[in-house]
Amino acid sequence: MTTDDRPTERLKDHLRAAQAQVNSLVLGKQHEVRLAFVALLAGGHVLIEDLPGLGKTTLAHALAATLGLGFQRVQFTSDLLPADVVGVSVYDAGNRGFEFHPGPVFSNILLADEINRAPPRTQSALLEAMAEHQVTVDGTTRALPAPFFVIATQNPVDLSGTYPLPDSQLDRFLLRLSMGYPSAEAERMLLVGEDRRALIAQASPMLTEAEVLALQQSVGAVHVSEALVAYVQALLARSRQHPGVRTGLSPRAGLALLRAARAHALLLGRSHVLPEDVQTLFVPLAAHRLVGDGDAGDGSQLAKSVLLAVPVD
Repeated sequence: MTTDDRPTERLKDHLRAAQAQVNSLVLGKQHEVRLAFVALLAGGHVLIEDLPGLGKTTLAHALAATLGLGFQRVQFTSDLLPADVVGVSVYDAGNRGFEFHPGPVFSNILLADEINRAPPRTQSALLEAMAEHQVTVDGTTRALPAPFFVIATQNPVDLSGTYPLPDSQLDRFLLRLSMGYPSAEAERMLLVGEDRRALIAQASPMLTEAEVLALQQSVGAVHVSEALVAYVQALLARSRQHPGVRTGLSPRAGLALLRAARAHALLLGRSHVLPEDVQTLFVPLAAHRLVGDGDAGDGSQLAKSVLLAVPVD
């Protein structure tokens, strides 16, 4: 890592303060908060899947308030149209032409709340935005603000009124995580403490837009050894021939794993990636990308099995 690419001590302090503030707003979920920061710094997006009422939206609001970035929320419903997300061109009689009205996707942070309650056509409206950081409407391509970070929440697919996300959409999410029920201590603090919404409204930004972009730039300079690359490649190869796996991980998933591991190392204050970074991130990165055979179990079980099957040399 060169001196120009290394985060300054001031920037590191701001990053630590940002994580601390989000952890104070989302109680007892330090691991999930760290994963959300990994996705942001790696330039990816995060999918939070869990039952209603477990803090998915609270985490998204806490991140937005802490990062000091432009924020928009879209409640995905069965009647939501693609234009409601990306925007629409409206005819202006005075100018005798069409004028584009940008949708909520034109923000730094987009919360796609309950994304799997919208039909596939509307879900796919986010594909280009998430992959290319741009949208094309009526033949015109428009760039999105930088940084651009999608936090999507979804309910379990066995709940009524949900549409499973297609594989192509899932692949656009760097990480998928689950909030889970809080610990007894954290739940007690939630029950007797101040309302989370009020606390988030009072939260001060800990980072600026320029600082977030600088941190994202720094991620690429975190060192990855040849041995670490070989370990990642072995995981990819194993995923393609592992018992019970019908579709393994693509090279794009490997690139995503390396970038996420760099971001994880940066969050922990290191200038190099360790195998522990890859191991921490492998399941949340691989589980929603692996396709299993029939009775092979869900993606998380398969990802854990693949990880255990590949030794660290």
